[in-house]
Amino acid sequence: MKVLLNTLNSKFIHSSLSIRYIKEYCNDLDINIEVNEYTINQNADFIAGEIFKKDPKVVAFSCYIWNIEKILYIAKLLKKVKSNIKIILGGPEVSFNSENILKENPYIDIIVYGEGEKTFKELLWTYKNNKQIKDIDGIVYREKNEIIKSSPRELIDNLDSIPSPFNEDLKEYKNKIVYYESSRGCPFNCKFCLSSTIKGVRFFSIERVKNDLKKLIDAGVKQVKFVDRTFNTNKEFALDIMKFVISENPKNINFHFEVTAHLIDEEMLDFLKNVPEGLFQFEVGVQTTNEKAIKAIGRTTDFNKLSSVVKKIKEFQNIHQHLDLIAGLPFEDYESFKKSFNDVYNLSPDKLQLGFLKLLKGSELRKLKEEYGFKYINKPPYEVIENDFIKYKEMLKLKTIEDLVEKYANEISFKNTVKFIINNFHSTPFEFYSDFASFWEKNNYHLISHSKKKLYKIIYKFYKEEIEKYIDLFNEVIKYDYLYDNHTNVLPDYITCYDTEYIKQARHNFLQNKKYLNKYLDKFKDKPAKKIINKVHFESFTINIISFIKNDLYIDKLNKEDTIVLFDYSNKKRVFTRANVYNVTKEFKKEG
Repeated sequence: MKVLLNTLNSKFIHSSLSIRYIKEYCNDLDINIEVNEYTINQNADFIAGEIFKKDPKVVAFSCYIWNIEKILYIAKLLKKVKSNIKIILGGPEVSFNSENILKENPYIDIIVYGEGEKTFKELLWTYKNNKQIKDIDGIVYREKNEIIKSSPRELIDNLDSIPSPFNEDLKEYKNKIVYYESSRGCPFNCKFCLSSTIKGVRFFSIERVKNDLKKLIDAGVKQVKFVDRTFNTNKEFALDIMKFVISENPKNINFHFEVTAHLIDEEMLDFLKNVPEGLFQFEVGVQTTNEKAIKAIGRTTDFNKLSSVVKKIKEFQNIHQHLDLIAGLPFEDYESFKKSFNDVYNLSPDKLQLGFLKLLKGSELRKLKEEYGFKYINKPPYEVIENDFIKYKEMLKLKTIEDLVEKYANEISFKNTVKFIINNFHSTPFEFYSDFASFWEKNNYHLISHSKKKLYKIIYKFYKEEIEKYIDLFNEVIKYDYLYDNHTNVLPDYITCYDTEYIKQARHNFLQNKKYLNKYLDKFKDKPAKKIINKVHFESFTINIISFIKNDLYIDKLNKEDTIVLFDYSNKKRVFTRANVYNVTKEFKKEG
């Protein structure tokens, strides 16, 4: 009997944890089980053909909101050409409303709902031994013309009883994103989240986790993305994991954790300040700062404590922080969302993820759709488009703002340009993004994609047409950002450059001076100028741009003096900086 465990990942670089758990849990059945991963970007007919060629008896799919529609199409096609094939679905997208899925899709034989390892193993055992499936918990199946749902499956108490999926050759994971869990469940009960449907938190043993992580580090994966809903629910357990990761001294790898910031205490902060730059990445779910909305969704949070923690970690400059907001929550109208946006934006996260509420199957908020007047698209991803508190027109405006936040706020490339505009010409960050969104749509920029270089030009055009004042000063700020982010000697024609000939003449003298190299470019102190010239750039500014940035780019704190800035691009592995930057005006004057 040949069994295929399949899923469609959102990207090629991703990997599926669930189907590998299933395979390992069923290995002792002595059945030919094969794992196949495809992506949602591949042609569905092609995927169906590849599955068909392998001539399986059982085909199972792991289903999520991003792949369910394509999976149903593939399953329907397979059943048409191979009517005796058994098609099984599992995963969060089919664990709720399972009976309706079977009614609407007669080509599906069985749905495994809830935690799947034990259930799937029992199913395969019955197929292998020609037994009845009626006594198996955790399934929805057909019996003649009737659809039957068996009793819920009890959760696995000892998670270590699930064999690790990271035991064999791990070459396939090299340079990939690997999803990993050290626990299941969540201590909180947010009504928009499926984790609230399962009570309690269960942990793998620390020995198991360390053993797995060691293998993934040795395999050279790109990122280990922990799917624990609240990674730091047990502080000592979380610290033990993070300390182990550091002790392995991994290179070119990143670990992503979803954390609850208000649970991070001084002990953990003391530890975090010494974490190697770029090794850890934190995702912090804020969702809203509206107290009424927080209460309505059953969330537990302390925004003041969260803010304090996020600011402290920001000062460490070693951990990338993602902060999440959700538009469309109960009691969060457009004006309230402005405040939530500004509250979070002003914490200066490295990434502000503006999402839109999804009424997931099985979630408490979906059950309350009438109470809050939710209007949503009743197919994946079930996104809310309007409710009693915020209108569709306003949600569309937030969609454009989300796009601009992703392009401009979440890129270090525009950090000072955007800050200069907000701090001097807008009362709040949201006001800027709202104005920019109107300009963006007026010029139909939302209709096409743009390169990063084009994005610089668009924001320059916005400033010139909508603000106009201090254009020479804005030129210096965007010039700095452009050079900071782009290793180049050629700037766009709309950015004004000064003293280019003088710089060309003086830079060689500078790079031949060992005193200057010792001070600014120590790693190049024994190199000739011709070996250094392509690693650095010198640029003239009409203001002291470095001190201006330190003063948060407020015009009333401007120090207007000609300055020569050295951009050192040689350290490419830095996460929070693109270049090392130095004011070398005094040295240049001597060489000039």
